[in-house]
Amino acid sequence: MSSVAAPHAWLAARWQRWWMARVPPGDQLRLTQRNIYILPTGAGWMLALTLLILLVASINFQLNLGYLLTFLLAGCAAVSTWVSHATLRGLQLVLAPPTPQFAGTSVRLQVQLINTRASGRHGIALSLRQPRLWSWTDVPPQGSAALELSFAPARRGLQAVPPLAIQTLYPMGLFRVWAWWRPKAQVLVYPQPEAACPPLPAGEPLAGQGGAASSSASSEHGGVRAYRRGDAQRLIVWKKAAQALASGSDALVSRDAQADQRSQLWLSLQATALRDTEAALSRLAAWVLQADRLGLSYGLRLGAVTVAQGSGAAQRERCLHALAVH
Repeated sequence: MSSVAAPHAWLAARWQRWWMARVPPGDQLRLTQRNIYILPTGAGWMLALTLLILLVASINFQLNLGYLLTFLLAGCAAVSTWVSHATLRGLQLVLAPPTPQFAGTSVRLQVQLINTRASGRHGIALSLRQPRLWSWTDVPPQGSAALELSFAPARRGLQAVPPLAIQTLYPMGLFRVWAWWRPKAQVLVYPQPEAACPPLPAGEPLAGQGGAASSSASSEHGGVRAYRRGDAQRLIVWKKAAQALASGSDALVSRDAQADQRSQLWLSLQATALRDTEAALSRLAAWVLQADRLGLSYGLRLGAVTVAQGSGAAQRERCLHALAVH
């Protein structure tokens, strides 16, 4: 069985690659007569066989009602062909830029279907080429509709968005009208954060501070310490306070300005003490998220690549981007 299926699968894969190579990439697609295809469905072939039998029987027995029924059904099928093709013809598809995701999670693709025609379009489906899980929608007259698809990237890094397929069986299900779409967009996939990572590494003393300023690898690391009565509100790490309140604790932490001036937090492959590169990147991703939640200032060293000290959302994105493409 497998010896028969293997050549078939190989030929199908070769055919798909040949076809996809002839589809120009782009994040917008306008469906025209040049990129829309149409073939009868199983129901369409059965109707054609039925019409042939009816026609032969009508000719042999000279049945006028048979002629009427045969040509009436054939006319309906012909109109169905035109309506099915017109449902997709002129429709415009726009892919929104996908947002970066962590490995192990699904990447969501949002596609806008724009209809400039005065009449609505019904029964339109969109799916990834593999697997074929169709999402259906109707597009109102001179309006738009949105469809959302998702796929799970196989690895971290900059990943291409897989090809998409659009189809309709409207109105009678006798014909399948479809088109292929090869988006040009790429999505950045960060390393999967380590689930139970160890605390942040100790800070490195600044030049001229000697070795006495090395911070402990704990929650008081890198200029953050427990709240002391009399601390100014501007020193409180409100992100950490919100997390503590959400978990039912009233513990607060404050920034230690003096400690900030004595040491810097650097995240590096050497600090992870892991030999496996992917495991080390996962730990670094978890540390970046942890440092960001604490509101710390930190930097990243990845071989020849160095991300300077900083904090906030922009710093987190810079570090995660460096980890993704490393």
